[in-house]
Amino acid sequence: MAHTDLDPDLTAPAFDPGAVGLPWWRRALAQGAGYFLPSSLFVFVPFLFAEGYTPLTWVLAPLCAVGILVFFLGTSLVAHWSETGRWLWIAGLIGCIVALGWVTDGDARATYFIAYVTSVVAVLMAWRKARIVIVAASLLALAWALAAGDTFGVVMSLLGLTMGWGIGSGIERGRIEAALKRAEERTAVLAVAAERERIGRDLHDILGHSLTAIAVKADLARRLVGRSDDAARAEIDALAAVARQALADVRATASAMREVRLASEVASARSVLEAAGVECRTPSALPVLDDARSELFGYVVREAVTNVVRHAGASVCTIAADDASVTIRDDGVGLRPDAVRTGLRGLAERADAAGGRLIVTGGDGTTVRLELSPAAAVSTGSTSERGSTSDGPTEEEDA
Repeated sequence: MAHTDLDPDLTAPAFDPGAVGLPWWRRALAQGAGYFLPSSLFVFVPFLFAEGYTPLTWVLAPLCAVGILVFFLGTSLVAHWSETGRWLWIAGLIGCIVALGWVTDGDARATYFIAYVTSVVAVLMAWRKARIVIVAASLLALAWALAAGDTFGVVMSLLGLTMGWGIGSGIERGRIEAALKRAEERTAVLAVAAERERIGRDLHDILGHSLTAIAVKADLARRLVGRSDDAARAEIDALAAVARQALADVRATASAMREVRLASEVASARSVLEAAGVECRTPSALPVLDDARSELFGYVVREAVTNVVRHAGASVCTIAADDASVTIRDDGVGLRPDAVRTGLRGLAERADAAGGRLIVTGGDGTTVRLELSPAAAVSTGSTSERGSTSDGPTEEEDA
């Protein structure tokens, strides 16, 4: 009749999975026998009222008392049984108690042991069911004791209700606290995973852009060596600056203190595109944005421009921005339908988290556009001064 289902509605509250396979006495102690043992002495109370007992009573009463002790103390050994088996165990305990009351002619003396019943129910049955049985059994015993005029029976009935409810609610409270602790541990694990994902995404955004810029500038510097040493030195200096900035960005990202802003990313994009031989068209004025939107728009520009340099084969790249959107458009080969871009997927996640959406279209060139819903734009901009600028005429820079 072993019961291994850990569903709280089917498993005995006293069941300890760690006790499975232990010797019987260690299993009993692990599942509460030590708490029941002192209470077992109460089984001798009926014998304090032994006046008038017949020889037959002295034979049958001890047998009933032994039966009560077996069912009461053995409760800790049957916690792994099926629910049906545990109900039968409780029925056996009740049967022995009723039999003891009957053979001792004690009228309501069976009510003296109601605390045994409520305690056993509390440790063997799920609290959802046990609380009903505890209340019902205690009230039935109380009514019986009142009808018989047995004051001690009334006291014991109330004591049985108190003990059963206290044990059951205490076990249930412990179970809930354990479940909450497990939930908190799972939440902590998920939070760590989410933070790792964020850092990985940020590092991809930062290093992908910076390493692309370094590669482009290094190629340009190599071509200029021997043809224009001054220009080559300038590109090498710019390359070193990009490398130092990348290192600073990595350190800032790892400590969650990164400062990515739209204005700085547009300026950086212009420099990288120029070095790659791509004409860059940018607004003459950028909108006034709060930190959250400026950071988000900056990441979009960074990732989109990196993809232009790496994959597009474009000759012109246009960047436009307003209060609620930023758009990067190129005239390159376009995004292939089967192309997988980790950076764009990360940007889409950022956009979703900010209440916006990332739209990527291919075909005749590629367009990357981030749009924030009006509600999201108001929400993210409520903590800073808002500007009402629009895209001005674009600057056409020499490639």
